[in-house]
Amino acid sequence: MFDTSRDGFIDYDEFLRAVRGPISPARQSLVKKAFVKLDKNNNGIIELDDIRAKYNAKNHPDVKAGKKSVEQVLCEFLDTFEQHHAIKTNDFSLRDSSVTFEEFLEYYSNVSSSIDDDRYFELMMNNAWNFEEKSYQKGWGGKF
Repeated sequence: MFDTSRDGFIDYDEFLRAVRGPISPARQSLVKKAFVKLDKNNNGIIELDDIRAKYNAKNHPDVKAGKKSVEQVLCEFLDTFEQHHAIKTNDFSLRDSSVTFEEFLEYYSNVSSSIDDDRYFELMMNNAWNFEEKSYQKGWGGKF
């Protein structure tokens, strides 16, 4: 079924997911690794406190400019993962600033469907979630 959101339309992500199929077990394992890394209290849900432990939003441009609070930025970060699941299920009532593994996996299933190479997906996940716990002084070309 192409129209997974059941809204009468087939968008690009739905088309890609239908053609490419479900996320592979190897990729799903990487997604689980990232989820576990974020879930600091090991309750199976990523919540604001989990994100606060990993992400310092004080330096976010909108926080620095006074446009948003740290709390708003963290909630928006979590909502990124919830939004994809809500679109797929056509149920927006569960957007509550807490992310289940199912929601997290749905987000990365969409990302995965647009990446052909498993090695590239792994590199992207390693770079995004720093699985190797490497510490870098500053980003390449960044001036801090």
